[in-house]
Amino acid sequence: MARTQYYTAATVDGFIADEKNSLDWLFEVPTEPGWDDGGEFSRFFGGVGAMCMGATTYEWVLDHDKLLERPEKWQTYYGQTPCWIFTHRALPPVPGANLKFVQGDVAPVHDAMVEAAAGKNVWLVGGGELVGSFADAGRLDDIILTMAPAFLGRGAPVLPRRLTAARLKLVSAERAGQFAKLRYEIRR
Repeated sequence: MARTQYYTAATVDGFIADEKNSLDWLFEVPTEPGWDDGGEFSRFFGGVGAMCMGATTYEWVLDHDKLLERPEKWQTYYGQTPCWIFTHRALPPVPGANLKFVQGDVAPVHDAMVEAAAGKNVWLVGGGELVGSFADAGRLDDIILTMAPAFLGRGAPVLPRRLTAARLKLVSAERAGQFAKLRYEIRR
C-alpha cells in the first residue's frame, strides 16, 4: 500500500536548514559510496509517484541547482514525477517540470497526490511546517530522517509539532558512514 513519507536530512539537534535556509552544512559531511551517488536516493525515489514541497524549499532548490538556467537538472533528479508546491506567492516554474502551485488545506491536495501516484508513495520533501500540516491532517505515514553529524543551534526544525512515543514506532535504524538513517512509522 502506498505511504506518505517525509524523507529528509537533519542535524543531530533537529534542524533541516540553517537560519538562512541553507543546506551547506549537509554538503560538508563525507559520504560512503552508494549512499549519495544515486544508490540510496534512487532506491527511495523509485517508489515515489508524487511529491510536494513548500515555497522555501522550492526556492532553495531553484537557486542551489540553478534550475531556471539548467532545467534539465530537474528532469535528471525527478523526471516527470508530479510535484505540488505550496506557496502564497508567485514563483517561477522550472521549464518542462510537472509542477502544480497550490495553497490552503493539505487534505484535498494529498488526495490528488495519492491519485496521481497511482499506487506509489507520496514524498513530502519539506519544510517541516508543511509536513506538520500533513501530520495534523492525519496524512503522514512515515518519517525517514538521515541524521548528519552537525549541530546548528537554530534554524528550520525537522517537524515543529508534538509527536511523542505514543504516536511513533521506530521501524529501522542504520549507519552509513557519518550518517544515521532512522525510520519512524506514525501510529494513528
